[in-house]
Amino acid sequence: MNKDWSEKNRKMQSLIGKGASFREGIDVLIDLRSDLFGQITSIVNTYPAEAFSQMPFAGSEGYHSKTLAYSMWHIFRIEDIVAQTLIRQDCQVLFSDGWLEKTKSPIITTGNELQGEKIASFSERLDIKGLFGYCKAVMEATNTLLGGLEYRDLKRKFTDADKVRLIDSKCVSEDENAFWLIDYWCGKDVQGLIRMPFSRHWIMHIEAMCRIKNKLCRMARKGVDPAAYCGLSCDHCFLKDWCGGCRTAYNTCSYATCSPGGVCPNAVCCKGKGLDGCWECAFLPGCRKGFYETPDVNAVKAMALFIRKHGKKELAAVLDRLHRQYDFQKIQEILGEDLAEGLRILEESR
Repeated sequence: MNKDWSEKNRKMQSLIGKGASFREGIDVLIDLRSDLFGQITSIVNTYPAEAFSQMPFAGSEGYHSKTLAYSMWHIFRIEDIVAQTLIRQDCQVLFSDGWLEKTKSPIITTGNELQGEKIASFSERLDIKGLFGYCKAVMEATNTLLGGLEYRDLKRKFTDADKVRLIDSKCVSEDENAFWLIDYWCGKDVQGLIRMPFSRHWIMHIEAMCRIKNKLCRMARKGVDPAAYCGLSCDHCFLKDWCGGCRTAYNTCSYATCSPGGVCPNAVCCKGKGLDGCWECAFLPGCRKGFYETPDVNAVKAMALFIRKHGKKELAAVLDRLHRQYDFQKIQEILGEDLAEGLRILEESR
């Protein structure tokens, strides 16, 4: 489990159990949920549509055997049902503001009943932008619910009437892989539901989503030129485990994520000019596009200039040696901000 998420979860559970620190615990929970949702936001904003129905771990045991889209649907359908139908006894978010239509979901259940190819088929039918909007709306509705709770509400238990209401909603499949959820939820008090599914359930599935996206990136990069258009070596980048690089559709490089269409200016320029990379451009030394915009990325330009002189294979060999020598995470830490100094280090490491 992610260390930061785990620590926040433990802190939250400890704080909400005491009247004096209950409110602080809720604040920690909402902060944790914000961190976790940031992971979902990053995936939705940077990954291609086809990624959300892929199952790179199909047949495996565990949450990572699902798809990105299914994971999102499952997390927030459970939360919507528990928060609105069970705790608030109110209309679910899915049935307000047209979210069922916006997601294009063929089901209203949690999806527990789906297995194997049915998960992939279901995921392909979902509108990812609509799904993301629904997830965000559910999170916000639940955060409002959490913010309005009092310490005395934590021990509230649920009755047979609550079970009947859940069954009548038809939001939990009668399949044996799903129907147990009703007894599970109703066997907890509000405090138990805060711990699961409002926090730990998120952590487990979002960590699984991270495993899925990382595997998809590794698959996308297989056989692809590891030299980015700007000159950065993807094989030596600290993002290499979860970024597919600018030569694939799974690009989560920093300049790509903040650029229109998720493509950095260096890649756009090179593609427009029909160049293999910036090292083939006559304007490279004075260029200020994309990665060359600020002086603190002169290390990247140094690599492009090195490729121009010695080639991509030689750069990779030099970076291998520098990695062994310095055990660094970011090449900028070694090559620095001065272009001439960066080139000197690369040349002396040949």
